[in-house]
Amino acid sequence: MELFYYFAFGSLAAVVTALELSKSSKDRINTPTAFNSFKNNYLLVYSLMMAGDWLQGPYVYYLYTTYGFGKGEIGQLFIAGFGSSMLFGTIVGSLADKQGRKRASVTYCITYILSCITKHSPQYKILMLGRVLGGIATSLLFSAFESWLVAEHNKRGFEQQWLSITFSKAIFLGNGLVAIISGLFGNLLVDTFSLGPVAPFDAAACFLAIGMAIILSTWTENFGDPSENKDLLTQFKGAAVAIASDEKIALLGAIQSLFEGSMYTFVFLWTPALSPNDEEIPHGFIFATFMLASMLGSSIASRLLSRSSSKVEKYMQVVFAISASSLLMPIVTNFLVEPSKVKGGGISFSGCVQLLGFCAFEACVGIFWPSIMKMRSQYIPEEARSTIMNFFRIPLNIFVCVVLYNVCRLDPRTCFNLIFWLFEGSKCSISVPT
Repeated sequence: MELFYYFAFGSLAAVVTALELSKSSKDRINTPTAFNSFKNNYLLVYSLMMAGDWLQGPYVYYLYTTYGFGKGEIGQLFIAGFGSSMLFGTIVGSLADKQGRKRASVTYCITYILSCITKHSPQYKILMLGRVLGGIATSLLFSAFESWLVAEHNKRGFEQQWLSITFSKAIFLGNGLVAIISGLFGNLLVDTFSLGPVAPFDAAACFLAIGMAIILSTWTENFGDPSENKDLLTQFKGAAVAIASDEKIALLGAIQSLFEGSMYTFVFLWTPALSPNDEEIPHGFIFATFMLASMLGSSIASRLLSRSSSKVEKYMQVVFAISASSLLMPIVTNFLVEPSKVKGGGISFSGCVQLLGFCAFEACVGIFWPSIMKMRSQYIPEEARSTIMNFFRIPLNIFVCVVLYNVCRLDPRTCFNLIFWLFEGSKCSISVPT
């Protein structure tokens, strides 16, 4: 079965390469030098920020186990991270709108660097503090940078359609290529150089520091609503009124929460789904394959977004339907293929089928990110952009915390069935006429 992994990875790599090389003039938008310079600066910063995030991901759980903590304690640490993002995310989002998105981006770097430093301590309380800081940083990562980009793009007078170029490239690089390279680099530090599980966190801090230096030296400040007479409570009320009074914004929030909630749940489920009998699977290689599938999706999205005839709300209905169907694979294979009861060994035939389905899902994730960014740039008002974006993450974080708390009690097939209906909810939300 080892050949299967290489076949899946190689096939995806070939398709992604072919798509990128075969782009015609219809798929490319000619842009001026000023915009290209602006875009490349943002892509460099975003890639460094994502490198700082991706380097940590594969080693957080492993690091905690080396400190001697069990599943229960580790679960509490993860819940603390999502809970922190839920509780403090809206506050830091409002501060970003009021105090400036550049300052918020720098705050992200500092907060995440401090979180990385806490990983050197085996003390549970310090690790818990690190998870709280990490949750705050995550809220800033998924709101401040995008808010700065949209505001700065409009302030410089660039065409609205060009935003989709930056969005799709950011996902292709930051959530695809950088993720793969970060995984390989982390593996090099831990396994090849034997620097220990803390090494990727130190490397992440270095990349974040470099990115912060670029932000401080090249970015200008922009604000949502910098008026002195608005306190945080007033900003919260303004954001809540905007969501309640505009059906498009409310539905956009529902779509984001449902899709991302399903996506984060999938992160916890794909390993037990592919190895239900403790089969030996190459986690790092499978992760890299998933990221290649995500790159494929972002490449497809760049083509769709470059054409004025392609309406995001229309094609995303198809994306949600494919996402739901692909994650039904564990349930379908359980009915069609008799489950193996042999412990250990390599991946089973049903596991191979599920892996292909999961790759299809990751391709949908690659389409989702730039598309949802495009919709947010169209529908969310500038004066409260970061605040509203973090409001959307509240139900997401509640859902993930509940799943994390109960993941050991739920059968994986039950969880995948739940995800299916969440995607159906996303599909229904985007298809509602507005």
